[in-house]
Amino acid sequence: MLPLVGLGVAFVAGPLIALLAAIPWARVPELVATREAQSAFALTLLTASASTAACATIGVPMALWMRRWLEIGRPTLVGLAQVLIYAPLVLSPVVSGLALTFVWGRRGVLGEWLDAAGIPLAYTPWGVIVVQVFVSLPFFVATAVTALRAIPRSLEEAAATEGATRAQTLRHIVLPLAAPGVGTGAVISFARAVSEFGATITFAGNVEGQSRTIPLLISLGLSSGDMDQALGACILLLGVYGIALGMLAAARMLPRGGMRG
Repeated sequence: MLPLVGLGVAFVAGPLIALLAAIPWARVPELVATREAQSAFALTLLTASASTAACATIGVPMALWMRRWLEIGRPTLVGLAQVLIYAPLVLSPVVSGLALTFVWGRRGVLGEWLDAAGIPLAYTPWGVIVVQVFVSLPFFVATAVTALRAIPRSLEEAAATEGATRAQTLRHIVLPLAAPGVGTGAVISFARAVSEFGATITFAGNVEGQSRTIPLLISLGLSSGDMDQALGACILLLGVYGIALGMLAAARMLPRGGMRG
């Protein structure tokens, strides 16, 4: 077993070590301080943070609903919902981008109406956020559902026996106990949003200051033969991943609450 573990670690660590070795560290301050790099970095953090907040806002009620219907014996209904919610996990990024274009694009079902109202989504930061929510929401919901289903039903039954309403039980027992898992789901969604590329370039384009996130800047550097620009953007992306790892550690340290007052 140990040799296989070592092989797995080497398989993952090898490319990362090679990437770090290829970075021109002497030029790092210069590469990360360019206008293009700073613009992509700011846009990536802004859109990924906004999309993560949207995933949490939408995803927690969805996860609670799925948990509830599983508990009362409606797995078929939940299964159908899961097929739709988790579809972006298996769709090609390009297919996801096309699907979003047909709905939110300038000639899409809803996008044409929004564009006529002066609220375009394609080729804007809002379009990037739409893409990131689409691809990140399944990760959040799946993690949140797992965390919620790990909470013993007996705790809620005991709270109900003591006269607590369902809303009070959710607020003081269920959500506090699920907080580490929900926080982990948020961090995973953030990391997925940061790394999104295919659907973004298909739907939102690659416009500096509007839709060019760090992965798109890396692609631009590679396609233009500017390896230093690509590696500089990689440094920024690795920095964001470092932030995400710190957030993940913090999420797992969240205290599990109990019934209060």
